[in-house]
Amino acid sequence: MKFLRNFLDGLHPHFSKGGKFAKLYPLYEAADTFLFSPGHVTEGHTHVRDGLDQKRLMITAGVSLGPCVLMALYNTGYQANLAMAEMSITQAPGWRGLAMQFAGMDYDSQNLLSNLFHGLLYFAPIFLVCNIVGGLWEVLFSTIRGHEINEGFLVTGLLFPLTLPATIPLWQVALGISFGVVIGKEVFGGTGKNFLNPALTARAFVFFAYPAQMSGDAIWTAVDGFSGATPLGLVAAEGMDALTATVTWNQAFVGQIQGSMGETSTLACLFGAAFLLYTGVGSWRIMLAVLIGAVLTSSLLYVVGSETNPMFQMDPAWHLVLGGFAFGLIFMATDPVSASMTETGKWFYGFLIGFMVILIRVINPAFPEGMMLSILFGNVFAPVIDYVVIRANIKRRRLRNG
Repeated sequence: MKFLRNFLDGLHPHFSKGGKFAKLYPLYEAADTFLFSPGHVTEGHTHVRDGLDQKRLMITAGVSLGPCVLMALYNTGYQANLAMAEMSITQAPGWRGLAMQFAGMDYDSQNLLSNLFHGLLYFAPIFLVCNIVGGLWEVLFSTIRGHEINEGFLVTGLLFPLTLPATIPLWQVALGISFGVVIGKEVFGGTGKNFLNPALTARAFVFFAYPAQMSGDAIWTAVDGFSGATPLGLVAAEGMDALTATVTWNQAFVGQIQGSMGETSTLACLFGAAFLLYTGVGSWRIMLAVLIGAVLTSSLLYVVGSETNPMFQMDPAWHLVLGGFAFGLIFMATDPVSASMTETGKWFYGFLIGFMVILIRVINPAFPEGMMLSILFGNVFAPVIDYVVIRANIKRRRLRNG
């Protein structure tokens, strides 16, 4: 590593002010701080609470997503292999079939390595396009503004692919991440100044711009010609009996169901939640408040019931393990930039999201997922919630002090 450190130090004068590549300094700085800790540290008396900087924060968030990434690979390959067996397909088409053949992999859904490798062939291109295109936007804006490239995109570049179906066209991935980075973040000043979650902003753009590729009953399994609705879509169309006849609660909890690549496994999300809570990066108040809001609202609607809307038949236990509920609760709602920042406000913010997601799912089954819209709705109201909480605190102190 000393050789690499010396090599980067030798390049530094060329990218510093006055060097011939000075305009590309953000790109050099990004590579330097990615490989090594920053060399500039605060001296003297400071108000730093701990050793957690933005780089460590984003690395921690990225590590917490590891279980979801592994489950995305496994379940995407598992669902594809199951569908191929059902349709009597012996080899995947195109370059993926050649890659499987070159690796000596079969299409056995009971083979862990086969499922992981087959899933990787779908996840990797989406991940690469997302990070290359989004990274280019980050470099462009950093170069124009003359500041360093923020590490915040590393998490966005991992979150967004996990919210997508395996069959989405790559050009739509590029458009989606471009919208999320530019419109959802950079126009407000970059990382730390955006009021919407960039990954969810990107997904919302793709969802509403290209609904045929983001919803429906034929897109969630990566095999042409195979139809299979997501569990929430199945309930909205045919009721709970149709769901329980095909999927068990345990399967939904583990994640062996159709859906967006990284959102199906509540179990994987819980591993990520444990890591975020242990490191202090994730807010337990927001997580608990979202959970309370969803459980109370779904319980109320379940008791009320409906003869015409089958979504009223879904009890709270099913709501917690279907769709992107767990993924959104743990990784999206707790975004430290777009969420409420006051301790009291976090309770109201989280409860609002939990209430809204069930309301959208049940009352409007045209959007059977709901988590994306509810979190963006919470993002919009987070500044208002914090403002009200702060004003209330000021008023209370004035009254207490006479």
